[in-house]
Amino acid sequence: MKKHYRAENDCLNCGTTLEGKFCHNCGQENLHIKENFGHMMDHAISDYFHFDHQFFHTLKPLLFKPGYLTNEYMAGRRVQYLHPVKMYIFISVVYFLLYFKTGHEIVKVNETNEDPVKTQKSIDSTKKAIAANKYIPGSVKKQIENDLDKGKSGKKNETPKIKRVDYEKGPNSWFHPTTEDTSYAQYLATQKKLPKDEQGGFLDRQWNKKVFDYRQKYGNQAREVFTEDIQHNTPKMMFLLLPLFALILKVTFWRNKKFYVEHLIYSFHFHCFLFLFLTILILFEWAIPASWGIIGWFIFAGVLYITWYIYRSLKVVYHRSTFRTITKMIGMGFMYFVTFVFCICLLFFVTALI
Repeated sequence: MKKHYRAENDCLNCGTTLEGKFCHNCGQENLHIKENFGHMMDHAISDYFHFDHQFFHTLKPLLFKPGYLTNEYMAGRRVQYLHPVKMYIFISVVYFLLYFKTGHEIVKVNETNEDPVKTQKSIDSTKKAIAANKYIPGSVKKQIENDLDKGKSGKKNETPKIKRVDYEKGPNSWFHPTTEDTSYAQYLATQKKLPKDEQGGFLDRQWNKKVFDYRQKYGNQAREVFTEDIQHNTPKMMFLLLPLFALILKVTFWRNKKFYVEHLIYSFHFHCFLFLFLTILILFEWAIPASWGIIGWFIFAGVLYITWYIYRSLKVVYHRSTFRTITKMIGMGFMYFVTFVFCICLLFFVTALI
């Protein structure tokens, strides 16, 4: 659709004298103020597909040309590609939504008894059916009736029990207080009676406070709610991990004399690739039937590709020999693992304390 430009050469946004269709000061296009519905929608759709074009134009080098986007960005060729921070936010949101969607709901079941009234009705109904059957010998009928009365345990009129798994009392029950007290107030009262050297520290008090609060608010769902809170804070933890990873790169490749922001750009691009690739793996895992038996091989191939991608991207961006790139990659991987574990622990404690 043809655009209608103003004849005047002053920018309506900042007042700068124009020398073309766009303001060189603020970037606003010199369009007519009054536009019909068609022009308004065309302008909005054009802006959307401009983002769409940038995103899909960025996908190919992001997935198949390791390190290319980082070099292009640092060389100043940026307009045709999506900004790394904007791209990271979009991809990470999609990834975490899909990743947490794969979680399994925990079923809490306890050892319970069946309704004795319903059980007795069922036994009486069975007795009547056996008694009415003329083909069953009398001695057999009597034996069956005795078995129904005694039950499998040999005890008369004992109601059979249905055993169910209780995750709240099993080895997975990590969300519990460090005390036998039944409330936080009782815990504080117990702590006051103890000598100072035997009292719990700050972390112990905060953890018990969090557990008791969650159990009071959410009951049997307390652990699940706390786990969801950790999941919701995970994307925030990644924003801490990104600059720390850039710092690791700065230390690892200090001879390259690159600025910290260059390492940060590589950090954003690498994690964009990682989250996008893992998103693709999740979608394939959903699409491929488990009966085919190839999911394990598919994941193994994905791990190999990620490993190759890291090696190749480091070689392209930092221009080291094959041997030096591999040794740097191993050292960097160890530091990244330690940093990742630190961030996970920090995420857990922050969620527990706040």
